[in-house]
Formats: sequence, C-alpha cells, structure tokens
Amino acid sequence: MKKYLCLCVLLFCIYNLGFSQNKFVVQNKKQSDKVKFKLINNLIVLPVEINGVTLSFLLDTGVSKPIIFNFLNVSDTLNIKNTETIYLRGLGEGESVKALKSENNIFKVGDAIKLNQDLYAVFDANLNFAPRLGVPVHGIIGYDLLKDLIVEINYSNKYIRLTNPEKYRYKDCKKCETLNLEFYNSKPYLNAKVEINKKEIPIKLLIDSGGSDALWLFEDDSLGIKSSDKFFNDFLGHGLSGSVFGKRSKIDVFSLKHFKLINANVAYPDSSSISFARKFKDRNGSLAGNILKRFNLIFDYSKAIVTIKKNSLFREDFSYNRSGIELAHEGIRLVKEIDNKVFKDGKGGLQNNQTINSNTIVIDTQYKLSLKPAFAIVELRKDSPADKAGLLIGDIILNINNKPTYNYSLQQLTHIFYDDIGKRIRLRVDRNGVILNFNFVLESPF
Repeated sequence: MKKYLCLCVLLFCIYNLGFSQNKFVVQNKKQSDKVKFKLINNLIVLPVEINGVTLSFLLDTGVSKPIIFNFLNVSDTLNIKNTETIYLRGLGEGESVKALKSENNIFKVGDAIKLNQDLYAVFDANLNFAPRLGVPVHGIIGYDLLKDLIVEINYSNKYIRLTNPEKYRYKDCKKCETLNLEFYNSKPYLNAKVEINKKEIPIKLLIDSGGSDALWLFEDDSLGIKSSDKFFNDFLGHGLSGSVFGKRSKIDVFSLKHFKLINANVAYPDSSSISFARKFKDRNGSLAGNILKRFNLIFDYSKAIVTIKKNSLFREDFSYNRSGIELAHEGIRLVKEIDNKVFKDGKGGLQNNQTINSNTIVIDTQYKLSLKPAFAIVELRKDSPADKAGLLIGDIILNINNKPTYNYSLQQLTHIFYDDIGKRIRLRVDRNGVILNFNFVLESPF
C-alpha cells in the first residue's frame, strides 16, 4: 500500500509539472502575486525574467507571442536555442521583419512561471523603444501571459496582479462594467461606441495596451467614421513594419457602456500603414493606453470578459503636443558642472574622506566633468511652433527655459511641450557643434 501511495504521489507530481510547463502558473501559497510596473508615456513596463535574466518588457495586449528586440544581442545572454528564421508583419509602411523563433524558454513574471515558452528575437535596429521612452525596453509580452491567468491591471497604483483562474474570486462592484471579448489571431477585441458629427456609431476595437495614444479609428465613409475638419497631420508611432503617419483630431464622445469620455484624442492612420491590420474586416480601430489608463481592468480570457472601473486618472485632460517636437535619448554628453562637494584640503587630498564616482573627473576645486543624458529632436511636425522657429531634426537640446535638460527625465521634458497655449519655450541647442538659441510660443495644433 505504501509503495502504491508513493507511486500515485509521484505520478501526480509528474503530471502537474508537465501540465504547468505549457502555461503560466503562479507558484506560491496564495496562487496570486502583485508585480509593480512603470507607467511610461501611457505604457506598462514591467520586469520579466527569461532563462534567468531579468529584462524590461512592455505589456502589450496586441501581441500573441513574446518578442525580444535584439539590438543589443540580448539573445546571446539568454542562451537561446532551437531557433528557426521567420518573418513578422505589423503596422507600418515597411516590409516584414526578420526574426528568430526560439522554443523551450523559461519565463517568469513575479511568481508566475512558464517552463516551455516560445519567443521571437527581432534584429532590426530600428525596433528600439528605449530612446523614445527614456527607459530600457527589451521586448513585449501579451497573449501568452493573459490567457493563462486572471490579470488585474491597476493603472492608478501601477501594479498588475496575477492569479490562477481556479483561485480567483470576483468581488461585488456596482461601479464596474463587464465587457465581452472577442479574439482574432490571439488578440482581444471589444465593442464600443463613438459619436461623430452628432451620430452614434458602434465600433469594434483591438485592445492595444502597447499603444500610447488614446484611440485610433480607421476611416470608413460608409459607416460615418471620418475626421472632422479640425485635424493636423502627424507622426503617429512606430509599428513592427515601420513608421505610421496620419491625422490627429478630437472625438465628440467615446463610450464603453455607461462610461463616457468627452472630447477625447483620436488618430486616423493612413490606409497604407494599416493594410495588415485591416485583414480583420470587422475591426474599426484600436483602444490604447491614454484611455485604458483611466480604468483599472480585470482581464479574464478564460471567460472572454474584461471588467473595467474608472480610477483617479479618468478625468485627466486630453491634450496634444503643442510644440511639434518629439524627443528621444541620444546617448550621453560630457558636461562641466559646479561641484560643491568635492574639494581639496590644501595638500592635494580630498576632505572628509570623500570619494569620486568613476564617471567624474575633478578639474579644480569648483568644477567637474560628468556624463549626462542627451536629448535629441527625432520628429518635428511641419508648420508647428518649433518648426517655424527654425529647429531641426537632430538638434540636441541643452537647456529648456534656462534650465539644463539633464536635470529632467524624458517624460518631464515632453510634458513641458503639452503645457498651456501661450506659454513661451526657450531652447538652447547643439547643432553639429554650434550652440544656437530659439524661442517660440505653444499653440493649438488645430
């Protein structure tokens, strides 16, 4: 009998181990785990461990298999094996991108582990989100994590909670709405409504947490989905297959059941950029981060539902960049600074047993040279205030309103360009070694 029981226990353990290899399972006593994330430009950046190496990933509901951007040869560190070459296609006007498919990788998000995960390593150097976000981003993950677990996204407190479905218990929530999900190519869609020119139009949207905009709509005259007369042409973002351009405007009303957002931002991408996306004929656009962040969400793919509840970000104003400048990290610069902490004791030594950081050079008792981040203009909207002032793509911004840019994060700098109409912006820039000064006033882009 003892031998029989031992055999049963062993078989049970082997069965459970094999079963858990093919899906994410939260492996702790609570069967639930909270993982903190950074909210950068309306995007969720969270830690993901792959084959023992911790990386930063975007949580992107619009992708099926995890993708690694291999511009830094990350795959060498991850010891990726069993690869085959494939081609991936996404948004953008370019061609498909080359990728290596790898099997049998170990993924860990918090206490959620999967022992047999496929991933794709993309080698296109242009697919590098880090400079535009200001933080390292090594890849994206979506469907494979969401399908196996109940995933709560708390945008207001910046964490996700992962729970094994059999352990999850819903709470009564009178202020919540539950929406049905539909899936096409492992991507989630929901039904919503927009009001355009006083006409209410039902629409089907991809839920795209990997997009920083609010709402993308595909123009369709037969449905009445078209931009108003007030719009401006702009760069909308980078897709897997290249840059996306289109029109930006405002929508009268956007509705998710009883939740309504007035005068929300909307973009209408050029048809050439979304030919791949329109293969799902019922799709009318995408619901992205600038609206999603206004809700706390519970994704339950096993029941094909998402529960939403508005949070403290719900009433945040929708605004546009009023300067026309898009910035990105552009390496580092050597900067001369006043140093009040490092000084000599008169005998050539340092006082108070102070030490100097390895990236600091003391040149006298008052100044030091330090390595600081540089910020470059990477997109410039035509006829924008910055464009009319004479700024150019490639200019390195040294000072903004008489303050060094290295004292700001990329997000803080960008936020300045969204400030009130009429605010004056003063910039000092480095253009190929020549220092120039510019100033302009923020204007409505419409």
